[in-house]
Amino acid sequence: MSSIEESLRAISERVKSHSSTMVTEEAVKTAVVLPFLRSLGYDVFDPSEVIPEFTADAVGKKGEKVDYAIKIDSEIRILIECKPISVALEKKHLDQLYRYFSVTNAKFAILTNGRTFNFYTDLEAPNKLDTRPFFVFDITDFNASIVVELRKFEKASFDVSAILATAERLKYTSGVKQVISKLVEEPSEEFVRMIAGGIYEGRMTAPIREMFTGVVRTAFREVIMDTVKNRLSSALADTVEVIEKIDEPVADDPEVVTTEEEREGYMIVKAIVRDTVSSKRVVMRDQKTYCGILLDNNNRKPLARLWFNRSVKYIGLFDGESEERLIIDSLDQIYDHTDRLRATAKKYDVAPS
Repeated sequence: MSSIEESLRAISERVKSHSSTMVTEEAVKTAVVLPFLRSLGYDVFDPSEVIPEFTADAVGKKGEKVDYAIKIDSEIRILIECKPISVALEKKHLDQLYRYFSVTNAKFAILTNGRTFNFYTDLEAPNKLDTRPFFVFDITDFNASIVVELRKFEKASFDVSAILATAERLKYTSGVKQVISKLVEEPSEEFVRMIAGGIYEGRMTAPIREMFTGVVRTAFREVIMDTVKNRLSSALADTVEVIEKIDEPVADDPEVVTTEEEREGYMIVKAIVRDTVSSKRVVMRDQKTYCGILLDNNNRKPLARLWFNRSVKYIGLFDGESEERLIIDSLDQIYDHTDRLRATAKKYDVAPS
């Protein structure tokens, strides 16, 4: 398991177990925010890199401070404001971040209560902090996709352009999900009328509208549940055989250890090529020096090799005459080679074994 995931899991368990003691900003900073920054590779003991109680004269409000400012390559790039865990994060809590964002070279701002982390930037107007976050996550309920986004903020791979390239999509995806969630729980009159209009020909009286509101709410939930069940059933059917092979020791060799990062990389490759070949045909075979990903469990059909057992990580690609190794800084960069991975799968699928 990679260090960032280990750290997030430890912080997550701490918040779950001790949230009742995080009633002050200082408790949140010590127990959550500083460990979170360390997981991203920042030196929290270096006040020139992680600046506590950051002030800027240009703000114009005496004594006003931002809890932390992160300096990368000698420039303020990230501002962080902390609140007690009992505080629900709202627009009003952005005031200090808003002012500091406009007078520094910061490109991102984080507002957190120790459980929820809201990430902001200036998508709507240059150098003016958006009022709506582009990325939100709950540290007690993080998953692989959240880790992928957080890795973009690691000190070693911090790239403003790379983050902004997906920020707008993340922002609107999050907004759409919130609208859908609200419609599930509280269907609007307009939405109820739109649905009912296609199946009810009578007059939409108040009692009928009330009845349809309940029907729409129930049906919406059932559609979501049915979709989830169907996807889970399909995924289990496709992967149960593969999972058994992954968990199986490789020739009882104690030196072969499959890491969580290798498992994630394998799942990403499998997800990429499933549009080309059946996912249950994609198998992982770990070795001492690399993790191999094969089609049909056949050594003559390598899809990729994950060279992760070293400080510099590589992915090996096989769409040419021989393996080509390319440096990757994060698992997310595997997606950059989607076309080549699919081309490899297609090449094997049409060629005789």
